[in-house]
Amino acid sequence: MKNSISVIGHKNPDTDSICSAICYARLKNAIGGEKFEARRAGHVNDETQFVLDYFHVEKPQILWDVRPQIRDVDIRKIDGVSAHLSVRRAYQLMKKEEVVTLPVTEGSTLMGLVTMGDIARSYFEIYDNTVLSEAHTEFASIVDTLDGHVITGDVDGTFDSGKVIISAANPELMENYIDEGDLIILGNRYESQFSAIATGARCIIVCEGSEVTKSIVKMAESSGVLIISTPYDTYTVSRMINQSMPISFFMKRMDSGLVTFLDTDFLDDVSDVMAKKRHRYFPVINEKGEFAGLISRRNLLGAGKKRVIMVDHNEESQAVDGIDSADILEIIDHHRLGSLTTMAPVYFRNQPLGCTATIITQMYQERGIEIDPETAGLLCSAIISDTLLFRSPTCTEVDRSVCLMLAKIAGLNVEEYASQMFKAGSNLLKKEPKALFRQDYKTFDAGQITIGVGQVTSINSDEIHTVAERMKEYIRIAVEENKIDQAYFLLTDISEESSIVLAAPASALRTLENAFSTESVDGAVYLKGVVSRKKQFVPVIIETLMN
Repeated sequence: MKNSISVIGHKNPDTDSICSAICYARLKNAIGGEKFEARRAGHVNDETQFVLDYFHVEKPQILWDVRPQIRDVDIRKIDGVSAHLSVRRAYQLMKKEEVVTLPVTEGSTLMGLVTMGDIARSYFEIYDNTVLSEAHTEFASIVDTLDGHVITGDVDGTFDSGKVIISAANPELMENYIDEGDLIILGNRYESQFSAIATGARCIIVCEGSEVTKSIVKMAESSGVLIISTPYDTYTVSRMINQSMPISFFMKRMDSGLVTFLDTDFLDDVSDVMAKKRHRYFPVINEKGEFAGLISRRNLLGAGKKRVIMVDHNEESQAVDGIDSADILEIIDHHRLGSLTTMAPVYFRNQPLGCTATIITQMYQERGIEIDPETAGLLCSAIISDTLLFRSPTCTEVDRSVCLMLAKIAGLNVEEYASQMFKAGSNLLKKEPKALFRQDYKTFDAGQITIGVGQVTSINSDEIHTVAERMKEYIRIAVEENKIDQAYFLLTDISEESSIVLAAPASALRTLENAFSTESVDGAVYLKGVVSRKKQFVPVIIETLMN
């Protein structure tokens, strides 16, 4: 979603929140300019899923947090290198690419990192004469490092046993310290070459481009000895040969506590980790587990905010996590003004209508952009849901006329379709109490008190009463689980246009009784004619708490 603008509704999204996000993103893309993508800040409920399935629309990708992530910044793209790469070639590549860190990969999988510091340490560490074999150095790398060429023998093998010896003693003494499998560095002395092969050396390196006699070549061939000729003198060869070792011997491996980041990690978390480490670059892994690039502290300096358009809400408590770190461009809503503040002016459209989708339909008409049947169906469904098919007191004549117009475009019989939609959204008996409470849940601030209000709807009165009994136990623990001061739960009977309301703790139940001048029965209050949380319930509760 890099460089795109997210159009997103509130947490615990309802049908209006999801459908309005989808349709407004379509409108913005039709107008042209930047790329807009619908997102959701929670799971899709059964009613909304029915709507999406009915019109064959994929649900928006979920977005839990809009704080900047690694994927939102430019990281250094660099190809991984093989663990078999020689130290010399790694150093040359670092100079060419002007980097101090190379990722070591196998295919797209990160195996480790090698740094300029690792290469420097390879020169200053004291190693014995078996280090080349301990590192499993490839003979091809030795040839390449010494700018040599093969006179005879198999260069495809690996020097994996034996030691490196510089032949400076008399040939008669060599057999005393040469073991089978050793690598011998020597000059043009025939006797030394002969003795090295005779005592079982695996490889001899002939310095200064000295010629090798045919008899020595023949002897090496019959013994399976590799002969490498190099233009360098013995001192230079002895100094350079360690550069042929593979970087796998020096690299920091994934299984040794290498610090890596996922491209989904948030930058503030990344910054905290970087502050405790002195590494210049850190590897980044994508969601597929593949190496994606390198990130440094410098990358964090240019990190921009994620750009967001909020629909169907304008309160920070209801917004996606991290909204205070985002760049809010627009707000399209039909609720009361909340506590959200922005750093810069935004386009804010708030109308006293029953549904956000009604406002978005108007915006299509104002722009002269045709509404296709699929989009019309989504917008129509949102209005039906939010207005409870025109039964809610929040419903206006504008909502009604817009809904009927959209239904005609979508080819829907409003009454029949609404019945199917509400039935799909019921199924309340199959859900656990916690899931029911959070299904359509919002928080509100009333001074120093935070209240949480959940609501479910059904067209089945028996279902409403059965669920109410099941929820009485959960409402008592909802306060602690949701970290709120008071919890309210509305079970709204669409057909009867009424709600059963549960509340906790005891202070909330008293607030409920005072707000609606009624008494509770067995921990529940029956409110005839109350179906709208937004217009009929929350304002009354907040006013009671504030007075």
